[in-house]
Amino acid sequence: MSRICELTGKGRQVGNNVSHANNKTKRVFLPNLQNVTLMSEKLDRSFKFRVSTQGLRSVEHNGGLDNWLLKTGDDKLSANALKVKRELKKANAASA
Repeated sequence: MSRICELTGKGRQVGNNVSHANNKTKRVFLPNLQNVTLMSEKLDRSFKFRVSTQGLRSVEHNGGLDNWLLKTGDDKLSANALKVKRELKKANAASA
């Protein structure tokens, strides 16, 4: 299972450990991923995602899962999130 946020696309970053003697060795910064269940108000269902804590705050700040998925580009979303986004678009088209 890869260390990538399903909603924001945030993944690992590479940097250096720097010692007191200024020796540099490679290291990896991993995102803080959590398994969460988010509720879609439009579909009246809940979905499980593996989301970074920063991504979770962003989703809540932008008005919930439905608004986030509709505003976010497809290249950042996982296959699971894209499936939910297609269902949302279908539900919006049916209600309009």
